[in-house]
Amino acid sequence: MAEEKKDVNDKTDDAFDAAKEKANDIGNKANEKIADAKEAASELADEVKEKASELGEQASETIEEFTEDAKEVLSDFAEDAKKTANEFSESAKEAFNTSSSENKKILAGILAIIFGWLGVHKFILGYQKEGIIMLVVGIAGLFLCGIPTTIVSIVGLIEGIMYLTKTDEEFMATYQEGRRPWF
Repeated sequence: MAEEKKDVNDKTDDAFDAAKEKANDIGNKANEKIADAKEAASELADEVKEKASELGEQASETIEEFTEDAKEVLSDFAEDAKKTANEFSESAKEAFNTSSSENKKILAGILAIIFGWLGVHKFILGYQKEGIIMLVVGIAGLFLCGIPTTIVSIVGLIEGIMYLTKTDEEFMATYQEGRRPWF
């Protein structure tokens, strides 16, 4: 039995040694596979970095192109907007000068006839200095027996009639463009 026990021990030792060898072989193969996997992962990471770099460059180029296109579109829009604003401004000036002159003529004429002694019609036409003169003389005349107020009222009445009897073109040429403040 001692021999059988020795045989079993030898076989167990042999089996254990074989298992150890096999485990070492499996471990070495696993280490080789791990090294291969690390190398493959490193290569894949390099490829991903390269692709990302290429995509970054493409994105950068696309952004630059988009930026240039956007600048061009905005520049064109700004030019169009400026052109439209200028056209609108010119149209508005033209419309104001034609229709507004008739409105100013009628308004100034009626105010000159009714409130001529206050010089309101002068302010409507943009003659502030003359309007202030008529206003001061008209108000001062109220305290000085009314004679100055009467004179300023007659001036306002005459100017009101003159405004209303002129054509729009004559009114515009005389009082708006020519800037004639009196009669």
